Amino acid sequence: MSDEPEEKAPPPPRDPDDDALRLAEALIFSSAEPVSPRSLARVLPDDVDADAVLAALRLRYAGRGVELVDAGNGVMFRTALDLAPRLRRVIEVPRRLPRVAMETLAIVAYHQPVTRPEIEHIRGTALSQQTLDLLLELDLIAPKGRREGPGRPTLWGTTPAFLAHFGLKDLRELPRREDLLLETAPPKPSPEAIPADLSTPDAPNDDAG
Repeated sequence: MSDEPEEKAPPPPRDPDDDALRLAEALIFSSAEPVSPRSLARVLPDDVDADAVLAALRLRYAGRGVELVDAGNGVMFRTALDLAPRLRRVIEVPRRLPRVAMETLAIVAYHQPVTRPEIEHIRGTALSQQTLDLLLELDLIAPKGRREGPGRPTLWGTTPAFLAHFGLKDLRELPRREDLLLETAPPKPSPEAIPADLSTPDAPNDDAG
């Protein structure tokens, strides 16, 4: 028989209590980035499962003004989407990105990893360094290596901050490209909106003399 002491088995997980939920709530609220289950587990007791805590916390906030949502590899608190229109009346909405930056970001998101020449080819026009610098400054894109070939151009891809900004769990949840653009084509006017003098004249009445 071995004289080495037997390793103690980890305690079985227990249901999350209010203290664990409060701790998770405080961590997520105070974090500037999405909180992953692994990060949460570092502050929880060994016998409390992080996934169980997040599930209980998600249930607690379901249907409230602030909800727990997936973002990248973690979770974060977000204002309920249905309340956004009313909140805009009193809360200043941050300035949106310029159209060229949104177009560039959409191309990177859907074609990553992608080089600057490839972005310019897709857009059909040159891309300024200022636009790349803006997206880098906002941590929406980041270098992802270099393309093998002449000049070995930098490859660009999106970041976890990009997922958090658009409320995405992963890139598979990307919306249509048009939804990421700042401006959309104006809707076609309805027949009622066309001035009478520009509308199609009535067809002649065959019964008229």
